[in-house]
Amino acid sequence: MKHNFIIAALALCAMVSSCGNNPKKAEAAKAAADSVAVQAEQARQDSIKMVNTEKKVSELPEEPVFDIITNMGTMVVKLYSKTPKHRDNFAKLALSGYYNGILFHRVINGFMIQAGDPLSKDETKKAQWGTGGPDYTIPAEFVPEYKHKKGALAAARRGDAANPYKESSGSQFYIVQSPENCAQLDGAYTVFGETIQGIATIDKIAAVETGPRDVPVQPVKIVTIKLHEEN
Repeated sequence: MKHNFIIAALALCAMVSSCGNNPKKAEAAKAAADSVAVQAEQARQDSIKMVNTEKKVSELPEEPVFDIITNMGTMVVKLYSKTPKHRDNFAKLALSGYYNGILFHRVINGFMIQAGDPLSKDETKKAQWGTGGPDYTIPAEFVPEYKHKKGALAAARRGDAANPYKESSGSQFYIVQSPENCAQLDGAYTVFGETIQGIATIDKIAAVETGPRDVPVQPVKIVTIKLHEEN
């Protein structure tokens, strides 16, 4: 990718030189060259950020604790050591700021609350909420002892017909509000953490008024997800 940017920049520099006698063409060529330079710098910054985030993830304890801070309160969740792929992925996204500003786009009182879709930041894409995420899935990590208890943190996924291996969404997750109604999901959806503080916030979010497709009428937003100070 880096070489492609260099080649493109050289080509544009040549274009600028060849347009020297035509001010409009020269200006357009310079603007194009500046755009390539900005993209190259952004790619460099993104690469540095990724490396730094991966380093932070590698230094976390086996069962790190995160604060899910919302506009309706905070939930403190512990990630499980026996689901390392899900643990590390959630930590990576949280530490990179991926979840900042994302909504709880699906809320069902007496069941669960769901978030993690980046499309929910865009009101014009409301019809697509629930379909977004990064361009990867996570292999299922079913651990018999990890149940859909109250406050359990689990990964959302596509249905069995389109997803026979039950692979998890790259970013979407849900938090159990009713263990009785979610017990049927044991062994079918990966549970990778639990709420250790803030159960009342789960109930508060679950109780909000919702409209079509279980979308809250008033936005329930994740302000940020950050490492708990006691880690």
